[in-house]
Amino acid sequence: MSQKKICVVITARPSYSRIKTALTAIKNHPKLELQLVIAGSALLGRYGNAVNFIENDGFIISEKVFMVLEGENPSSMAKTTGLGVMELANVFYNLKPDAVITIADRFETIATSIAASYQNIPLIHIQGGEVTGNIDEKVRHANTKLADLHFVASEEAKKRVLKMGENPKMVFNTGCPSIDLAKKIKLNPKLDFKPIEKYGGVGEQINWEKGYLVVMQHPVTTEYNSARKDVLQTLEAIHELDIPTFWFWPNVDAGSDGTSNGIRYFRETKKPQNIHFFKNMEPKDFLKLLINSKCLIGNSSVGVRECSYLGVPTVNIGSRQNKRQRGSNIIDVEYDKTEIINAIQNRLNAKDIVSESIYGDGNSGNKIADILATTDFTFHKTIEY
Repeated sequence: MSQKKICVVITARPSYSRIKTALTAIKNHPKLELQLVIAGSALLGRYGNAVNFIENDGFIISEKVFMVLEGENPSSMAKTTGLGVMELANVFYNLKPDAVITIADRFETIATSIAASYQNIPLIHIQGGEVTGNIDEKVRHANTKLADLHFVASEEAKKRVLKMGENPKMVFNTGCPSIDLAKKIKLNPKLDFKPIEKYGGVGEQINWEKGYLVVMQHPVTTEYNSARKDVLQTLEAIHELDIPTFWFWPNVDAGSDGTSNGIRYFRETKKPQNIHFFKNMEPKDFLKLLINSKCLIGNSSVGVRECSYLGVPTVNIGSRQNKRQRGSNIIDVEYDKTEIINAIQNRLNAKDIVSESIYGDGNSGNKIADILATTDFTFHKTIEY
């Protein structure tokens, strides 16, 4: 019996950690063949060259799709997505996969869903059924309605997908593959590398060994005009606290130019002695950095997912993760310097933060591969509800 060809499309650096263990499980499964397509900002140096980490981990890339148009505004997002539909349609036509996997909720992931479903290729959606406060939620739900098979990360998400009318036989709570990585790190949390020596970055040679913060703040696509102002509030707060801090560059979204411009302006005018900036890290190294940190600050979903499992104190700023299910590790604030400072101090003094398994038990990748191996993809949309 021939192997089922499972095509996975990765369009950005966060998506790799969201799917890495599933990629490994698919690659190693005797009944499955992995077709890996890298696209979008995952190919670009200014966003961390995620493709290099993927190749270094031993994955063979079937196709690369360059589709990002400059601008970091709503128009460029729409045009990038449109270009993605055209390019990915050709990729799927040539690869002839038995099924295609699209990941989560980034704006460009809808291109994967359209290119596959419009060609009657069974579509699998990872991490549907969650809610947030921006364009990502609309994209996520649209991906869900285009998909045939659903791998959700929590029971709450599963209930939401079922309420959207999806076939109960095709909805599985597998947990989030990123928790698989977090589980391994939790078992061996030692920070066994020197971040600045290994990854370079820019900024001061901070004295991080006695404790440090991590910041990861992205623009909100529906509030992109305030991205520069918003990030400056966080920069001012971190500067005033004067705690050594590792700060990560934003994703490619509408407003990322504003966020990046704010960081550069602050770095050049204030010359903060306590902040060092990175573009990217290997997923396992990033999780090691997180679990050994004093607190994560910003608006990344990593604060909601991995940090809840790792028990890392988190200050979530603004609306980007609005309504997403979260653990006791998080405190929510607005883009206000004083609020951010007070929240960080609250988290640094918190004694009640514990590990919570909201998004899985650490075996998601294998669960996903096993379900794929036993699913008859000739069902497509003909199965009765």
